[in-house]
Amino acid sequence: MSKIGFIGLGNMGLPMAKNLVAAGHDVTGFDLSDAAKSALVAAGGASADTIAAAVAEAEIIVSMLPAGKHVSAVYTEAEGVLAQGDAGALLIDSSTIDVDTARGGSAQAEAAGFTMVDAPVSGGVGGAAAGTLTFMVGGTEEGFAAAKPYLDIMGQNIFHAGGSGNGQVAKICNNMLLGISMIGTAEAFMLGEKLGLDAQTFFDISSTASGQCWSMTSYCPAPGPVPTSPANKGYAPGFTAAMMLKDLLLSQEAAGSAAAATPMGQRATELYTQMADAGDADMDFSGIMQMLQKQ
Repeated sequence: MSKIGFIGLGNMGLPMAKNLVAAGHDVTGFDLSDAAKSALVAAGGASADTIAAAVAEAEIIVSMLPAGKHVSAVYTEAEGVLAQGDAGALLIDSSTIDVDTARGGSAQAEAAGFTMVDAPVSGGVGGAAAGTLTFMVGGTEEGFAAAKPYLDIMGQNIFHAGGSGNGQVAKICNNMLLGISMIGTAEAFMLGEKLGLDAQTFFDISSTASGQCWSMTSYCPAPGPVPTSPANKGYAPGFTAAMMLKDLLLSQEAAGSAAAATPMGQRATELYTQMADAGDADMDFSGIMQMLQKQ
């Protein structure tokens, strides 16, 4: 059994922390929400009123936070992890943040005597609850090996993407591709419909032809063909448009930093910005089909 400090008990962090508790670890969580902390306590964990209390004597410190600015504050401020945690602890940041912040944070952690890996996830709230997340991990071989037993509890597919920050690189590249492919899939279904081809027939053909992709066969934006997709549930979110936009903005920031041409990524960012600005940020990202249908 390990002593684990868990910072960030939101929609993703809380079920991840609960899975660590269920595996027999001593987990103390910190969050700004009292309800979230109470939920962890109800699951058998403990809560702390400060970051310092959450990480006291912790061998493993896990964080799941909204953005890079939150990660920087939690780790580097006077009452943060690097100042209050025990040197030698393993730090696992599962937030999705910009690559530069991830790499800078890892360097600061190493200088302070910690081992840190960036380990963003794919799989959504359902995957977090079921312990089936995919983790994309950036860091040293030693850091990855130390983190993997804990990631195996929270996830099903654990990949070492390379050095520090490469977990974030893998996550934002994957989600940029997902955003682009979802828009393309929606456009194809709409064009077929306008030309007299019903959605099910197009699905039956394209899902076995060269247009096949995950956005079609697993998460189809057109109502009908895939019963479990959000399109058949009023586009209730599994992954919101706001979350997709966050990842696309990160991809464009990284593209600018790397001087990489991503014209499709740029256009996808513009379209999801339009969707969010129209008041649909909390709709599932596959609901972009509805926005395009109105144009």
